[in-house]
Amino acid sequence: QVQLIESGGGLVQTGGSLRLSCAASGLSFITYDMSLFCQSPGTAREFVAALSWGGGNTYYAGSVKSRFTISRDNAKNTVFLQMNSLKPEDTAVYYCASAISSIYARARYDQPSTYNYWGQGTQVTVSS
Repeated sequence: QVQLIESGGGLVQTGGSLRLSCAASGLSFITYDMSLFCQSPGTAREFVAALSWGGGNTYYAGSVKSRFTISRDNAKNTVFLQMNSLKPEDTAVYYCASAISSIYARARYDQPSTYNYWGQGTQVTVSS
């Protein structure tokens, strides 16, 4: 059974930092591209960041580029999202997702439909 378990969310003030973790089990982690999406109440799930199976290719939404960094530790089956200079508009539930690495997945890294498995989400709240 595949599981993606996010952690590290919480309440932080504007300008603060958080580090999200997503621990994967039940899959061959090194063969999967990984991503983070976020969703606020009443809105569609939005792409935040993604990286390829080996970590050599990274992708970011324009709104988080230069503030967030995605990385992975394949030995620990874990992906990380370092979130710096947080803003109130970053407030959302953040979801981890995985897709078998392929040219198809790489071309559609920002589409929720690309991903096979999803975590349960972790809440990030940034106060002004």
